[in-house]
Amino acid sequence: MAHEWIEEHAGPLAARAERDLEALVAVSSPSGDAAAAEEVVAVATALAPAAAEAHRIPCSSAEHAPDLVLRVPGPGSRRLLLLGHLDTVVAHGAHVPPQRLGSRLRGSGTIDMKAGVALALGLLHALAGRPEVGEVVLLLVNDEEWRTERFAHVPRFDGFDACLCFEAGERDPDGREAVIVRRKAAGTIRVRAHGVSAHSGAAPDRGVNALLALAEVARQVAAEHDPAGPDRLTAVPTILRSGEALNVVPAAGELICDVRADRLAALRGVLERIPAAVGEARLEAELQREWPGMDARAAAAPVLERATAALGSPVVPAGRGGASDASHFAAAIPVTIDGLGARGGHAHHPDEFVDLDSLRPRAAVALAVADAVLGAG
Repeated sequence: MAHEWIEEHAGPLAARAERDLEALVAVSSPSGDAAAAEEVVAVATALAPAAAEAHRIPCSSAEHAPDLVLRVPGPGSRRLLLLGHLDTVVAHGAHVPPQRLGSRLRGSGTIDMKAGVALALGLLHALAGRPEVGEVVLLLVNDEEWRTERFAHVPRFDGFDACLCFEAGERDPDGREAVIVRRKAAGTIRVRAHGVSAHSGAAPDRGVNALLALAEVARQVAAEHDPAGPDRLTAVPTILRSGEALNVVPAAGELICDVRADRLAALRGVLERIPAAVGEARLEAELQREWPGMDARAAAAPVLERATAALGSPVVPAGRGGASDASHFAAAIPVTIDGLGARGGHAHHPDEFVDLDSLRPRAAVALAVADAVLGAG
């Protein structure tokens, strides 16, 4: 019966997702632009099933447009949260509208993550008639790409039976369809240096060079990089800003480092080892954008086993280093499964694309996983 339901809905869901994807990508929606967010929220709301109740809830980030909740009630007892984001990292001036190139759809936000949103909307349509459903909620946020504040929505969905997040999908090395059940914790270390300016030609030794101090900190942070170690820690300096004139010793500056590990404590350890000063330059360091890790391998295993049986082909667990809003829910909703979106590539890049041929198999995976969750009660 489950296999028949998947077969019935996978093709129409994929076809709907392909159409909806173009409509979503046509809207430029850079993170933090409230007017653009309102436009893409309107598109997503229009694409929702007629049975969906649309609500707006405050965004986790100040000065962002409210997030969107699409709720489909039902007669059953199972509660399922679908999760995605509508914002992209691409500014309006660099936005690439949807372009079909053979089996690819190119465009800003295609793989990260409007294809996933399109599949989630399709799954919402498919689940609207399932008798086991007590409620299915699709939460679409507007600040995933640049959020530095605390994620606000976990308590609202406490007690849900599962959280399914639609970040990009993938295959494992053996070509099997995979979903994400493990992610690293992620954070941003921001270091500010305070030195003393001086003429770099006439009196360079009277200055205290903030740039050199930050360069030393960058070297120290990079030395913490240990992806094969017990915490799988990656520590990568990514941005250095210092200096205002070619002939002045820089008196101030800022260093940004991206740090990821299995545990947030490992990220805080990197922060704690940054000194308060380098030479005479004073340093201020803080850890921002603390995103927890997730490890849903044990809780997701029986769900993936049932999904594999329903689909008739393997749905296998995988891990990923990138951050996702799914990680915030994993502690409160043990069955948190991510990576249910389409396959594609070049996220955050002008050549970002979705493989349109992946929509049908990924729709089937999402249906099989949802069916497995609903059948667990």
